[in-house]
Amino acid sequence: MPLKPHAVIEVAEAVLGCVCAALDAAREDGVEGALGCPCRACVIPGTAAWDGCDGGCGPDTGAPGQLTVSVARVFPAGEGFPTVDTSVQNLRGCKPPPLTAVELVITLLRCAPTQDEGMCPPSCEELRDAATAVYVDASTVYSALWCCLPGLSPNPRRPRRFTIGQQTVIGPQGGCVGLEQRVTIALPGCGTCPGEDGAS
Repeated sequence: MPLKPHAVIEVAEAVLGCVCAALDAAREDGVEGALGCPCRACVIPGTAAWDGCDGGCGPDTGAPGQLTVSVARVFPAGEGFPTVDTSVQNLRGCKPPPLTAVELVITLLRCAPTQDEGMCPPSCEELRDAATAVYVDASTVYSALWCCLPGLSPNPRRPRRFTIGQQTVIGPQGGCVGLEQRVTIALPGCGTCPGEDGAS
């Protein structure tokens, strides 16, 4: 089915909201190392820039860090979801695939301990605290997607199809460290092609 114009941005914003809520819940529950949802949390175009893992956050503006959701690719999928359906590549006219999928990239960055003024490396305690925060974030993001995505379907009787992809710890680099989580989600269509009767 053809995609609704806002299908991609709507699912990206929904995923951002789910992850942010889960990060805040972990902090409120008193989980050791849980820092909460960063004050800088947004849907972005393209690849995340590593420039917001520590800036702009204060006690009244939220946790330090940067949480972003971006689109890696949108592709036709069929019964073999989430693989690319190559059978629709050479069709003529407005005959979209039975299913379209979007692969989202969730990137969560936090501050990484760095060497001190004397050029000494971070202590083991500082490194452990940073590791705890990253691994708590990793588990929280992973669990949030499994718990939240089934409920994002516009039809409660037909849960949205999705598959959780690889999660990677990224950094430390430039004073930031964090994770990248990929997830592929089936998108709802609009039933008709743009310009056809009944299309919106």
